Amino acid sequence: VFLNGDLEEEVYMKQPEGFPSSDGEHLVCKLKKSTYGLKQASRQWYFKFHEVISSFGFVENPMDQCIYQKISGSKICFLVL
Repeated sequence: VFLNGDLEEEVYMKQPEGFPSSDGEHLVCKLKKSTYGLKQASRQWYFKFHEVISSFGFVENPMDQCIYQKISGSKICFLVL
């Protein structure tokens, strides 16, 4: 799931093994999405989740950010992460 988070800053990583350059130059990759192992991966995933779930009308609980609720008429739906 962490692969769905968008990065807000520029992050570079060493080129993976198996992709050597022909001239022996040390290359890096610029990441467009978060990946496993990044310190900010879980935070970026949460921001993306919050954006999407809010677009469906769910509201974050101010006391516990892991609980969302949606009220539709007499029906109440809770979503717990």
